[in-house]
Amino acid sequence: MAQKVNEVMTPVPVAVSPDTSLVEAGDLMRQHGIGDVLVVHEGRLRGLVTDRDIVIRAVAAQRDMTTTTVADICSTNMVTIGPAEDADEAVRLMREHAIRRLPVMEGDRPIGMVSIGDLAVQRDEHSALADISAEPPNT
Repeated sequence: MAQKVNEVMTPVPVAVSPDTSLVEAGDLMRQHGIGDVLVVHEGRLRGLVTDRDIVIRAVAAQRDMTTTTVADICSTNMVTIGPAEDADEAVRLMREHAIRRLPVMEGDRPIGMVSIGDLAVQRDEHSALADISAEPPNT
C-alpha cells in the first residue's frame, strides 16, 4: 500500500509572520537545521522563504538583512498538498513544478512540510540522497 503524505512529512513546520526580518528567519533555520520557513499570517499560509531565496533575492541584491522582511522576498505562488494524498503525488508535483518542498495543508492552514529528502528516505532508504538527508545539518 502506498504511503500517505502525513506518514512522510515533517509535522509542525517552522513558521514566521510576514514582518520577520531575514536575520531572524535565517537564525531559525540555523537553530532547527532546516532550509525553509513558512510565512503565516493569522494561521494562514502566505508564503515560503528558503535559504536560497535569502541568498539570491537579498544577499546578492545587497539588501539590508535586518530591515528586509520575509514578506519582501518569499515565494507566494506555492504548490501545496494535503496530508491524505499519496506520497507518489508529492513526487509528481515536485517533478512537474521543479520544486524541493511542499507545504502540507489542511484546508488553508499548514500542518507540515514534505521535502525531496523525506521522500528519498521513504522510497529508498539506502540511496545517496536519503543518506545525505538523514545526516545532521552543518552548523
